[in-house]
Amino acid sequence: MDTLNTKTKKGNIMTSAWLAVFFSVLIWSGFDPKDGFTWFLEVFPAIAALAALAITRKRFPLTPLLYVLILIHAVILMVGGHYTYAEVPLGDWLKEIAGLGRNNYDKLGHFAQGFVPAMVAREILIRRHIINGAAWRNFFIVSFCLGFSAFYELIEWWVALLSDEAAEAFLGTQGYVWDTQSDMAWALMGAIAALLLLGRYHDHQLQRYL
Repeated sequence: MDTLNTKTKKGNIMTSAWLAVFFSVLIWSGFDPKDGFTWFLEVFPAIAALAALAITRKRFPLTPLLYVLILIHAVILMVGGHYTYAEVPLGDWLKEIAGLGRNNYDKLGHFAQGFVPAMVAREILIRRHIINGAAWRNFFIVSFCLGFSAFYELIEWWVALLSDEAAEAFLGTQGYVWDTQSDMAWALMGAIAALLLLGRYHDHQLQRYL
């Protein structure tokens, strides 16, 4: 009983800390953003993720690793939404230090777009016993992440067609002709990196859910 109560308290503390970070960054992000409509477009996936986590938390709680990764991804989105991806100060700083030709903060976002969904997909596939065998599972995960990235590029294209004003800020191409292709490449690298770097650690956390 004491062990159960300790785990419950620890879980409540972690949830409170997660929510505190999420809403603190969200409130900051929404205060006088560079462009209101672009802010909404960039931040909406983070808010949707929060809603999904709240709905599924009791019947399908995720591993602590997943909650941390999702929070990090949400912060990346909210920071990009506040400044627009092409004008995030961190990207400008790296641009000056490394002598780059553009602000590459958006590439961090697309790397996370592959990295985090890869781990979410991995957890669902393993816990639901959907695909047996690591090789086929990893192939499916990488393919899923590429498909997800491509679909997001289509969304950006549709937004550009519907809203000329928000198109440049939301797309963040900065004149780079291969921006779409490089975005998908970064998502691909993120998915592969997640599987290689976090697979064993993720397996260890998954033991209590299998």
